[in-house]
Amino acid sequence: MDKMENGRRSVDTGSIRTLSSSHIDDEGSLGSDSEINGFASERQADKYGFIGGAQKYSEDTAQDIPPAVLRQREVKWLDMLSHWDKWMIKRFNKVRLRCQKGIPPALRGRAWLYLSGGKVKREQNQGKFQELDSQPGDPKWLDVIEKDLHRQFPFHEMFVSRGGHGQKDLFRVLKAYTLYRPEEGYCQAQAPIAAVLLMHMPAEDAFWGLVQICEKYLPGYYSPGLEAIQLDGEILFALLRRVSPLAFRHLEKHKIDPILYMTEWFMCAFSRTLPWASVLRVWDMFLCDGVKIIFRVGLVLLKCMLGTREKLKACQGQYETMELLRAIEPRYMQEGFLVQEILEVPVTARDVEREHHTQLKRWKKNRGELNFKPPPRMHGARIIMLAEPPRRQDLQQNPTIVLEVPQTTPQLQKGKEEKKSKKKKSMKKSQPTEEIPNPYPLLSDPQSSSTEPPAPPPGNSVTPEAAAQTETDSAGEQKTPPTDLPSAKESTLQRSTQSLSSTEQDTYL
Repeated sequence: MDKMENGRRSVDTGSIRTLSSSHIDDEGSLGSDSEINGFASERQADKYGFIGGAQKYSEDTAQDIPPAVLRQREVKWLDMLSHWDKWMIKRFNKVRLRCQKGIPPALRGRAWLYLSGGKVKREQNQGKFQELDSQPGDPKWLDVIEKDLHRQFPFHEMFVSRGGHGQKDLFRVLKAYTLYRPEEGYCQAQAPIAAVLLMHMPAEDAFWGLVQICEKYLPGYYSPGLEAIQLDGEILFALLRRVSPLAFRHLEKHKIDPILYMTEWFMCAFSRTLPWASVLRVWDMFLCDGVKIIFRVGLVLLKCMLGTREKLKACQGQYETMELLRAIEPRYMQEGFLVQEILEVPVTARDVEREHHTQLKRWKKNRGELNFKPPPRMHGARIIMLAEPPRRQDLQQNPTIVLEVPQTTPQLQKGKEEKKSKKKKSMKKSQPTEEIPNPYPLLSDPQSSSTEPPAPPPGNSVTPEAAAQTETDSAGEQKTPPTDLPSAKESTLQRSTQSLSSTEQDTYL
């Protein structure tokens, strides 16, 4: 039976043909989990790493950015990452705008780590992940995590192989979090969050990114009882009244609880709902501006699917409405359309907080106090940074590739010094001491008789007869230019020390 993965139907893994021995290329790379697991070579992965039909809308709906524009954005992001604290404090609106345009793929993992505050958290807790990774972990959580590993993006080449490096790192990250927050333990919705992070960064960085999302962006979402997600469902429903009254009245009429359709959206940050190109753009804005982006995406989808009377004619009851929300039309999830709609939704962080206080009072009145009181939610990267000011060394970028330069021996050092001294001497000798006349002047050039001849170098005596003979030769050359071009070039090099010196210098540049 077909399974739903990332908002679309994907065929079962058994329908993908295995790789026969006749298709194996001896020179091909067998390093990826998809090849090790035996997937057919003709089922190529897309540019996001998904194999087959698991992301069939991503290639069609993704926006193509010209390489020149992409290079310019990479340069700008490298400058921001090198001076992160100044940009976040003084020019955060520019950072937000660049996140809305999309973070360059080559720098997305690093940018996410800086935006979420995971970089600072990692630097301030050196060795913590290694310590947690070395511990055995709680058996009750380890069994549940093991069962969930193969369910996380099973068509992505990183997680397609049971026991592959992707699933191993995912297990390490989730196990470490259960040890880091034993009172919360493990929630199944944390696995896709950690998997998305692992697609862009190493296991240690993904762990601290997961910590920041669970504690700062979505606090209480993964705690026992799921009270925080239920509260945010009520907030979403209240905001829908203002954004799309027609959709609000329809859901209210059929008594469709928000928890029925928004739980996976919010807890997985839409990573299992949207095409992958849209997922990445949503995460770029989410890690910059906080949970208001998640609310905006939910409001856009509800408005597009239930916001017109024509749409509502097709769903006259609760079952039809739920089926409609489970199969969102691809055109509404297209990257360009969705991002533009998200930016136009009039919902701010202040609106979310105001509605949160209202719904919290109503919750306490109807249900009593919350069983789990999460820490306060922080709306965006700038608030997180101001709440925990980083040290200068916490934001320094560590090189990913370190080249070890071998030490030079005394003999090699001596040889290099000799070559440098010879080069300096040759450059000194090649300096021109006189102006060399052009041996082949053009007809438009002034005659040599009208200009003063260059002064002869000292120590050379030229007789009047020789000078007259030279003038006669040059005049003859002007009237009948030589037809043998190679000899002309050779004579130019022979008679011009300037050309020789420039030729020698070019070989060293």
